[in-house]
Amino acid sequence: MRALGILFLVLLIVTLIALGFLITRGLSTRGEPTVAEVAIARTVRHLATPMAMRKALNPIPLSDAVLADGRAHWADHCAGCHGNDGSGQTEIGRNLYPKAPDMRQPRTQNLTDGELFSIIKNGVRLTGMPAWGDASGRDDADNWKLVHFIRHLPKITPAELQQMKAMNPMSPGEMKEQQQEDEFLKGK
Repeated sequence: MRALGILFLVLLIVTLIALGFLITRGLSTRGEPTVAEVAIARTVRHLATPMAMRKALNPIPLSDAVLADGRAHWADHCAGCHGNDGSGQTEIGRNLYPKAPDMRQPRTQNLTDGELFSIIKNGVRLTGMPAWGDASGRDDADNWKLVHFIRHLPKITPAELQQMKAMNPMSPGEMKEQQQEDEFLKGK
């Protein structure tokens, strides 16, 4: 009975601290996550990846063609949040909570191939990272190619970035602007 009372008291204190934090800080996503939020999120992300997957090695052999496929897929699907260079410095990436990580940094580069694959395939709850690919595994090869590309991000070249820029999706407004610019340059 005494243990139950202590547990209730601890839960009450934690609840009051959380409530005080909520009242003073609010729920805005503009700030950086607290140290506690970061620690909890990383731990949960780590535990959400099954042990066998954490140890998985990329089954797709690295080649120039595989890297080119990963780069094209990244430019079309991932760059909107993560940027072509993996910095996360896009309008969307900067405004997510937590913000899109800099994929070139050790916090990402030190993840195992299996962890990166699992994050791509299954997403990360309570973040902006959605699950990509269907549950059947039909898209697994594309996701493994992305793992190779993520590993390449710290050494991406200006030529690769320029190539990717041409592959980035355009909004209807950007398409119209591009069309007007092309027409102007053609003298129309």
